Amino acid sequence: MARRTTHRSSTGTKLYAVRDTEGKFKDIQTYKRAHGQDIKRTSKAETAAKKKAVKKAVKKAAPAKKKAAKKKVAKKK
Repeated sequence: MARRTTHRSSTGTKLYAVRDTEGKFKDIQTYKRAHGQDIKRTSKAETAAKKKAVKKAVKKAAPAKKKAAKKKVAKKK
């Protein structure tokens, strides 16, 4: 993602501006719109952390499932 800089419009609205390699403005958005879109999307880091947490939870739950299965077998006998 391109680095954004903040500016203020003549009316005082906060703006995000993205510049191209030559330094010219490529995109200008209001902070409110840009921030709303940022909140709606998940970053690569957030996605990776979520996957890691799920793996950890599954790994932790696996021994408990084995114990429960053993108890069921013992009760049937």
